[in-house]
Amino acid sequence: MASVTKNPTKKSPKKEKTSFGKDKRRKHHHFLVTVYYADGEKFGRVYTDKDKADRFADRQKRSPVVKSARVTLVS
Repeated sequence: MASVTKNPTKKSPKKEKTSFGKDKRRKHHHFLVTVYYADGEKFGRVYTDKDKADRFADRQKRSPVVKSARVTLVS
């Protein structure tokens, strides 16, 4: 019987998705506050400070016409 040896195939290294925290070029992040109103309207505002974005969302949630307010990291 002939012995067969497998040569390990070289796989190209996968490019890892960099999270927003790893990018050294970025000086700040952007936080999108999306406010959904009871009548179906939608409003968005972008902040570079997470604390300010959270305070704006909390302030909007107190309104009786606001259905929900969300803060999402954009970049």
